[in-house]
Amino acid sequence: MRNTEIETTAARPRAEHLGPERRRPMVLDAALELFVERGYAGTSMEAIASAAGVTKPVVYECYPGKEKLFRALLEREEQRLLAALEAALPTESDLADTERALTAGFTALLHAAAEAPSSWRVVFVSEHGYEPAVASRVRQARDGLVAQLGALIQAYLAVSGVEQPKRKAPVLAEVLTAIGEASVRFQLEHPDEFSPDELGEMLGRLAFRGPAGI
Repeated sequence: MRNTEIETTAARPRAEHLGPERRRPMVLDAALELFVERGYAGTSMEAIASAAGVTKPVVYECYPGKEKLFRALLEREEQRLLAALEAALPTESDLADTERALTAGFTALLHAAAEAPSSWRVVFVSEHGYEPAVASRVRQARDGLVAQLGALIQAYLAVSGVEQPKRKAPVLAEVLTAIGEASVRFQLEHPDEFSPDELGEMLGRLAFRGPAGI
């Protein structure tokens, strides 16, 4: 029996060695869930290593510290959100029907959030105990998303003949972003209350018609 055990152990193939480049995505995947669950301050490199199924030196080989690891994670999730938001934003030709464009945009945003809730939480939810440098990076990510929306709104206002479109677009972008953020947070906290389609339609009417649209 003992010889059989020895032979079985000896015959078992060793796990493939993965270098830092191949390990990093796995480490970031594990870290994402921990940051969402425990916040930035409550997540340690040791916990990330355990969740990733590796030793702590392996995590440090991938990232020299928690701040750099989080920054790398944020950059990855930001790119995912940018792709989702770019798909959600209406084109200038779509804006001929403003209410429909708003509804489609909010609906696409909510579907994207439902498909990748952790990505949205780590960028938009503020209860993470971020250190100042990390908090600044989070704000930069959000500002970049708002700027893209503002550029589209400015183009729409200019085509529509609205005065001072460059001055007014940033305000409208912030307002629409705030509505979008609030709706995403509501959906993440109450996933069974409304479907993305229901909530998106209600928000589109609200943004275009005001409270009477509800």
